[in-house]
This record gives sequence, structure tokens and C-alpha cells, in this order.
Amino acid sequence: MSAKTVITCALTGLLTDPAVHNVPVTPEEMADHAEQAFNAGATIVHCHFRNQGEGMGHLPTWDLDTVGDILGAIKDRVPEIIICMSTGVMGPDISGPVACLEKFKPEMAACNAGSLNYLKLRSSGAWAWPPVLFDNPVEKVKQFLDVMTANGVVPEFECFDSGIVRSVGLFKRNGMFEGDPHISCVMGVASGMPAKPEWLPLLVEEMIEGTHYQVIAVGRKEIWDLHRKCVELGGNVRTGLEDTFYLPNGEKAKDNGELVEALADIVREVGREIAGPAEAREILGLRE
Repeated sequence: MSAKTVITCALTGLLTDPAVHNVPVTPEEMADHAEQAFNAGATIVHCHFRNQGEGMGHLPTWDLDTVGDILGAIKDRVPEIIICMSTGVMGPDISGPVACLEKFKPEMAACNAGSLNYLKLRSSGAWAWPPVLFDNPVEKVKQFLDVMTANGVVPEFECFDSGIVRSVGLFKRNGMFEGDPHISCVMGVASGMPAKPEWLPLLVEEMIEGTHYQVIAVGRKEIWDLHRKCVELGGNVRTGLEDTFYLPNGEKAKDNGELVEALADIVREVGREIAGPAEAREILGLRE
């Protein structure tokens, strides 16, 4: 267990409407929020990329020019920061994220490690959106891992359920990836693992030796106890406007910097130190 905690900030989500919530979209906005997060203690930024044209920012894009402009703006502003690129797509066509991985070769990239029926209900009992399968069969996971291995990208396995956490160990034994696993326990999605602190020790028990892990906690003020438990266990943590809009006191955060500040306070309250960029790279086994 490292003596220091690595903090990640997920700058903007997949479909959150920037007309409703203060999520960054443009290269300048993404760089601004990355700098806020870095100054507050985050050493990794998890990046989704949004369209820059008509209806700007509401839909994702894999356009190489757009992605390059966003990544370039972030690295120009905060050269030391670690980029973790999103790769999630529904269906078998992964050409968009693969092209981005091959061109930009980020230090880390998300690798969704299993499938999930992505569901949410309204208070009336009606579906909040049409039920959808976020499909990540083994052959799709392997395609991503082969590309990441070829380009020196460390996979960060996003796991929405306990069986997916266990699957990462099977991937390792099968030789699908190299090095120690990096697992993100995604907790709080209505049809996935709940954001309950008491679940976390059980999940950690199912991880193979040498696993680096963090919590991605989705929800409101209830998620902060889960973050605290993860730090107490020696794990790393992630926050940001992709995961929550709400601070521990229940108030809505103005920006990513406020969320990272709140998480950094919890890390210190638990009695651990926050890893800087060089320390985070050493802890996580990343290339320089």
C-alpha cells in the first residue's frame, strides 16, 4: 500500500448538457478545469471529448483534430498532468477511440471491462431513458487491450459490478494485458454496484495481488463516505463533474476545482498525503 493517495478528476461526462451544468467543452475550458483540478491536488484528468460544432458540447466526438486540440490545450497549461483518455463506445465499432489511442498515446486509458444494462428510473417508475446495454464482451475488451499494449498505454479497468472486478483477474491470468491491474470500482449507477462503503472491502478482497484501485462514486452527498472508506483502505480516489455535481455539504459545486478540493480535504482528514505527478507515476507504474 502506498503512503500517498492519487487523485483523479473526471472533467466532463459523456452527455451532460453544458447549457444546464457547468461542464467544460472547448479546449480552453478543458484546460481551465484541468488546471483547477491540478492546483487542488489532482494529478490525473480523465477526458471525454465533446463536439465543437452546432449544438456544441452535448454529444461525444472522436474527431482527431478536436481531440488533439483539447489534449494539447491541457498539456500546454499543465505539462505535468497525467491524461487518462476515455474509450467507451456502444457496439462493435471501436475505430474512433482506437484512432485516438494510436495517434495521441496517452499514459492511461479507460478500458470498460464488462457489460452492463444501463438503467435508471424516474420517481414515477418510468425509465429515465430507454434501457440500453453498454456492451463490452471479451473480444471487444481484448481489441482495446491489444491497441493499448502496442502503444504503451496503461489500461484503467472500469468495473460496474462485482463480477467485472473478478473478470480483470481472469484477463490477467489469460495474458490479455501486461503489468499490475488498475481497477476503477464504478459505484452508484442504479443498475450497478451501489455507492455503499461496506461493499468496498469485499471488492478489494476479490482483486488479485498488486492491483491498484480507485473508486468512481456516482451520486450526491452520499458518495463522500465511500471516498473516505477508499482512502482509509489505501486506495485512490476520483471525483469531477462527470461523477457528481454535489459537495459533501449537499451544495452544488461550481466547478471541478471545488470537487477536488473537497476530496483532497478528505484524504488529509484520513491522515494520508496527496501524491504529486512524479509520485503518482511511480505509484501507478506509468511511463515518464
